[in-house]
Amino acid sequence: MQLHLFGAATPTGEAFRQLAAAATPDWSLHAYSRNAIGGVHPADFSTPHAFHPAGDAAAPGLWISFGPIWLLAPFLEHLAHHHPERLSGLRGLIACSSSSAITKRFAANRLDRELAARLTAAEDLLIASCRRLGIPCRILRPTLIYGQAGPYGDHNLSRLIGLMRRWPLLPLPEHTGLRQPIHATQLAAVALHLARQLAGSGVDSVLGERIALGGDSILSYRSMLQALQQALPPTDPARRCRLLSIPNRLFLLLASPVLLVSPKAFEAVLRMGADLAGFSASHQLLGQPAQAFPVLPLAGVQAQPRRSAR
Repeated sequence: MQLHLFGAATPTGEAFRQLAAAATPDWSLHAYSRNAIGGVHPADFSTPHAFHPAGDAAAPGLWISFGPIWLLAPFLEHLAHHHPERLSGLRGLIACSSSSAITKRFAANRLDRELAARLTAAEDLLIASCRRLGIPCRILRPTLIYGQAGPYGDHNLSRLIGLMRRWPLLPLPEHTGLRQPIHATQLAAVALHLARQLAGSGVDSVLGERIALGGDSILSYRSMLQALQQALPPTDPARRCRLLSIPNRLFLLLASPVLLVSPKAFEAVLRMGADLAGFSASHQLLGQPAQAFPVLPLAGVQAQPRRSAR
């Protein structure tokens, strides 16, 4: 079996490469990225006519993509219509989308609504293309992705850590919503698990074609920040940042000027109070014990001793 990995130069792509090398040594892995990096084949979703799969195009293979799904979908559609011989060995596809397709569908600002629509349209096109090709397709919709894998780190929770390092005081609403962050290695493990199912007896139909996916812990926004602080080295300045609780109405009043500058940023402030959790937990799909948040390593943070799972 051949694995064709797109989006290799990402935290999840790098984590997938490491996991696949250890768990499936008899499979051949061909990694692709639009950036020229060592040991990776070039592949630009914007130029599908220039793409030629590595290895034997006729040999059975699976596509796993952590690249932008709105670029992957027309990329596959073009190849299916104009270069079907390059897909002759394709036996299944696993693509990464985003939970934003769900959570931002009814956002107040236009940019977030357009993002949700673009994600959903890409998912629809990808599923339609796979059905015409007669291959199974599974689309992962992960929630907040974080963590470090090799040289690649996230730009989500690492930004929050950066804020806590710069600010001695971080105001938060008194009541914050729920989060279910997923580490890049957890997301990669689920993708590899599905790939092994596709290569064997097939994916459990109960899961459906779109899988909303989160980490193993559901915690409030405030608790998430506190857990991040506790996972940092004792000398990290972010640990000294005080999380100041402000009554929700007063917090929104104080944040209201942001609306004049950036409606998108103001909506991000509002989302602190929203519950963006309740997705399938990675450990449930993998049939493994739950991992406590945060899973290490964190982006830009020196490794700390691992505490036991809750």
